[in-house]
Amino acid sequence: MQLTLTFIILAVTILLFTTNRLRADLVAVMALLSFVILNILTPAEALAGFSNSVVIMIAGLFVVGAGILRTGLAGMAGNLLLKWSGDNELRLFILLLVIVAIVGAFMSNTGTVALMLPIVVSIAISIKVSPSKFLMPLSYIASMSGLMTLIASPTNLIASQTLVDHGFEKLGFFTITPIGIIATITVIIYLVLVRNVLLPNEDNRSQSSAGYKLSPKKIAKEYDLHDKLFRVVVSEHSTISEQKLADLKLPATYHIYIMKIKHGAVQEGLNLRPMTYQELAGPNSVIHVGDELYVQGFADDVARFAHDFALTVQPFEDHAKELVTKKIGVAEVLLTPQSRLIKESVSKIGFREKYNLNILGINRKGDYLLKNMADQKLRFGDAILVQGTWDEIELLSRETHDVVVVGQPRELAGAIAANGKAPIAGIIMLLMIGLMVFEVFDAVIAVLIGAVLMIITGCLRNMDDAYSKMNFESIVLVAAMLPMATALEKTGGMTILAEGIISLLGDFGSYGVLMGIYLLTVVFGQFVSNTATAVLFSPIAITAALAMDANPYTFMIGVATAASMAFATPIASPTNSLVLTAGGYKFMDFVKVGVPLQVIMFIVMMIAVPLLFPF
Repeated sequence: MQLTLTFIILAVTILLFTTNRLRADLVAVMALLSFVILNILTPAEALAGFSNSVVIMIAGLFVVGAGILRTGLAGMAGNLLLKWSGDNELRLFILLLVIVAIVGAFMSNTGTVALMLPIVVSIAISIKVSPSKFLMPLSYIASMSGLMTLIASPTNLIASQTLVDHGFEKLGFFTITPIGIIATITVIIYLVLVRNVLLPNEDNRSQSSAGYKLSPKKIAKEYDLHDKLFRVVVSEHSTISEQKLADLKLPATYHIYIMKIKHGAVQEGLNLRPMTYQELAGPNSVIHVGDELYVQGFADDVARFAHDFALTVQPFEDHAKELVTKKIGVAEVLLTPQSRLIKESVSKIGFREKYNLNILGINRKGDYLLKNMADQKLRFGDAILVQGTWDEIELLSRETHDVVVVGQPRELAGAIAANGKAPIAGIIMLLMIGLMVFEVFDAVIAVLIGAVLMIITGCLRNMDDAYSKMNFESIVLVAAMLPMATALEKTGGMTILAEGIISLLGDFGSYGVLMGIYLLTVVFGQFVSNTATAVLFSPIAITAALAMDANPYTFMIGVATAASMAFATPIASPTNSLVLTAGGYKFMDFVKVGVPLQVIMFIVMMIAVPLLFPF
């Protein structure tokens, strides 16, 4: 009874995946719950996938990939690839796949995709091509690179360990490499031929993971701020010293706005602050001797302000850059139709007091209002330029009743904070790869080390930033599907199917049984993780080989190869799951591209495996 129920759940799951009416992660969780409700799996068995090292590693790799993207390392690598390929998109396509295959030979295919994904997205966006045209090939080649060396895929390690468990020598580091080379070349040729026919290339699928780019120079130009930003120094003789901004009423008196204050060191008493520190100007900000005030206003108003308080106005070259720092940023804010700020003057809404943000300008249908802003009444359709800390801007972005923040301030803040740290991200990536190649730690520990280093070195701003970059749809999907193999094994479903194949094809000799096991491994590998598939079929394959007095290495290489052929569904491997959302793919996209490739690879592998590893 449980066996029948297991196959019914599997069939319904496949059907729901195919129709694409429900999200893949929801379908996977529904299947998981079905196994528990029907007493096929215990709660511990059903939830085991969420503690699986592969799932933890995927989460960590999202963080590492985000660090690579945020620091600009992905863009630098993409520019290098573009330089090598010139203007030839086909050359770029092939070069990219070859590099992925080489990198993937020395680390897990999941790690390869996670590391290369931000690079590929950056390249696609830079050449104005949908990332969907590159990401599926990236996943496919990464799967094939898993056949390049022993450590490149867990399936190889499982096959090797199965041989050892039965008294045979383990596979060598490069034993499977010839198969990997043949497989990689075949897949590259296929993808080159079908890339403009079968691969999706819709513009609406292209999504920049870099977020909203708000350039300081662009801001200064659009709002005409280039000659309205000044740096004013408070001298010893200034009468403004030790006064609060709220008491000075500068906007009403001088029509100027203090954006931020760079304080000098305080010499008296205990001082735990650095020699200089910046403060976003607010009503309670106190001005001291030696402070630098960053002022926005017209030149004559600023000159009058400086004269009255004995201040020194000093120009600075790149004044637009001062608008955006690692802690302070700017954003455009739109008023909603029901906003309570409409028809209220800037001076009365208390924007600074309520949101702790300064209003720098108002864009009213292309007219930029900077003069006498305090008296301006806001209208629906106005875009307001505000300045404040990134944290305050993020808080404002959660406000949905009165205002809407344009773009993604979290993304921009992260990019600004990580500016100049591309070399650090590169060192972390190489360290992680080295730890994995030389097996200093388990792969999952190496990845977690890389993820933690990305955060503590500032390549990512904080833990919230790291969590925001995790694709939880992919993580939950993989974790929820892993127990599917447990259910099939526990109910005897795998054994029954395997024995049926052997009895059906046994008359065709070792070659026929190898074909049957290969096909069965490939089919189940489209819905169960390749690692789980290899775990289940390796013992069956070596038992069949020994029973038929055939070469067990032939069958073990066959299983490892078949388990890597994860092309036809987005859940066939973690690599497909990683690119599913980023590429905007549907379930049928993988079917359309993957099924013909499965047929081709079956023919090629059934020639190559027995030829290189005779029965």
